Amino acid sequence: MKRLFIAVLITAVCVLTACNSTPKTGVVEYNESSNAKSTDGTMSGQEGVVDNESSQNILQVALGSKDHTTLVAAVQAANQTTALANNGPLTVFAPTNAAFDALPEGTVETLLKPENQMKLTEIIQFHAAPGSYDINQLSDGQSLFVASGHNIKVTKNEDGVFVQGAKIIGTVKASNGIVHVVDKVLLPQEK
Repeated sequence: MKRLFIAVLITAVCVLTACNSTPKTGVVEYNESSNAKSTDGTMSGQEGVVDNESSQNILQVALGSKDHTTLVAAVQAANQTTALANNGPLTVFAPTNAAFDALPEGTVETLLKPENQMKLTEIIQFHAAPGSYDINQLSDGQSLFVASGHNIKVTKNEDGVFVQGAKIIGTVKASNGIVHVVDKVLLPQEK
């Protein structure tokens, strides 16, 4: 009888817990408590997983950076948030807001329009290499394959490490890869 009571109690707790949880969907944005939340207050896909004990994934690193708000807007407009939150490993070359500001006037606004989503997606993917490449693993003349289907060139000299002409100015390790902060937006050449 005691075992039946415990089984019923456990089942009741599980049912009550399940009833209080609802499916979560929406566009992701950052709030100050370091949780990815959608604009309607609900969570979304892999990028919506909240875990305050684990290391942040690449998307969470970008969402938490005041210097990468333009990159986050571009990632959201290109519907690439899930790709940056998935398991990886992935190496992302993350241009700063200043790097986006250096583009010709109107470029960012034009790319963020819905009709330019495919081009924006290609540009975002041009900044992401499958695999985890620590800055010490990058060598002069190395060619990295990126998610857009292109290769980008690494240059290493006394001035630092560069990818496709953009200088790596900082590195953040994430749970699903590495974020290298760069000072320029990488633009793919036509195939």
